[in-house]
Amino acid sequence: MGTGSKVFYAIGTFLALMAVFYILATSWIGEDAYLFGIEWIGSVGLVLAAVFSFMLAGYLNITERRMDIVPEDWEEAEIEDGAGVLGFFSPGSIWPFAMSMSIGVLGLGIAFWQLWLLAIGAVLLIGTTAMLNLQYGIPREKH
Repeated sequence: MGTGSKVFYAIGTFLALMAVFYILATSWIGEDAYLFGIEWIGSVGLVLAAVFSFMLAGYLNITERRMDIVPEDWEEAEIEDGAGVLGFFSPGSIWPFAMSMSIGVLGLGIAFWQLWLLAIGAVLLIGTTAMLNLQYGIPREKH
């Protein structure tokens, strides 16, 4: 079992124990105020957080079993063992900023429930997401 799955199993176990404690504590304290004496919002939130942590831990456990041993799991690993190409990151792209601005417009449309602003924000978000994905697929002279 890899490090990532161990961490999420530990988080899920902690959240499950806290959910049990929270449900018992609120059922003993708030007998008059709540349905069946349980505070539902916090209880459901803690139970769902525990379930999602266990789901992620299970996914990581299955994924880590299919992979070779990574340097994070070696006890004698050095920093340079994990060196290598991490991926390509665009140095000067305007599209992440444009996407965040279009999400802002979309959020304002949702917050004030202005359908015209919501539609503009959705169109802008689709356009900026497409341009972010296509920025290196389109020749430079076509930009």
